[in-house]
Amino acid sequence: MTDSRDVVDLIEKDHREIERLFELLRTDPGQRDLAVAEVMALLVAHSRAEEAEVYPVARDEAGETEEVAHSQEEHAEAEAILERLAAMDANDPQYESVLQELVDSVGHHVEEEESTVLPGMRQRLSDERRAELGEAFLAARAEHLGERPDEATREELAQQARNLGVEHTGSMSKEELREEVRPD
Repeated sequence: MTDSRDVVDLIEKDHREIERLFELLRTDPGQRDLAVAEVMALLVAHSRAEEAEVYPVARDEAGETEEVAHSQEEHAEAEAILERLAAMDANDPQYESVLQELVDSVGHHVEEEESTVLPGMRQRLSDERRAELGEAFLAARAEHLGERPDEATREELAQQARNLGVEHTGSMSKEELREEVRPD
């Protein structure tokens, strides 16, 4: 599975890596700054790649409309929590609770995505289509590696809004789009 180009396998592989990093955050306080930086880099790149390449196909070709909108909302929520965590000192008394909030949020998202969206894609898309998507996912993920949650471009925000079912994104400003995708 390590060299699979199937988009479902690639997404699940990222999920396992994020879970490994969360475990490191919980068990090795000395590695927190590095692990938070790695989680941020991977989570943001993973989210942007899913939003740009995977979610439009999951919605339009695999019929996962509601699941995609929900997953998009969960990405925004996780990124907001991640921003709070990254801004905190590892010795802050609130650090553990914010870390747990992030772990719970991402864990919930992973569980839902792996039980709804990904099986739907595996079932409704051909092996070839999933491999094509895997290549597009890897390219988009590499392009966004190292970005922070608040660095989304106007085009990326427009795609996130479309994933949520927002229409007429072409006439919206970057700030209006940001408001549409920001968690309540």
